[in-house]
Amino acid sequence: PCSVAALISLSFGGAVGLMFLMLGCALPQYNQYWPLFVLFFYVLSPIPYCIARRLVDDTDATSNACKELAIFLTTGIVVSAFGLPIVFARAELIYWGACALVLTGNTVIFATILGFFLVFGSNDDFSWQQW
Repeated sequence: PCSVAALISLSFGGAVGLMFLMLGCALPQYNQYWPLFVLFFYVLSPIPYCIARRLVDDTDATSNACKELAIFLTTGIVVSAFGLPIVFARAELIYWGACALVLTGNTVIFATILGFFLVFGSNDDFSWQQW
């Protein structure tokens, strides 16, 4: 039903984001694979929030230091993923066109990760916590 359509659209978003990343690496005029290091940031970005979600009870309405630390760490990971291609372009390891493609891919991938947690983050029958 609705969750199947959400899952299909999220997988399409992930594929489009990875396509931009690969275009920034593999196009003949760029031909440098340094931007693939942002894949580590894609893997690392949900980990602090997942750990905090397991440790924290959401019934508390006040702010929680553990959740705020997880959001801070996630923000640092996301900013680093956007900064790395810019540093590579400034150091002339990659071209600025490749940097723009990687930054576009970052935007799509992180929007997809955020969308995943918004769609499947609630504690219902079809939650990401089951996986």
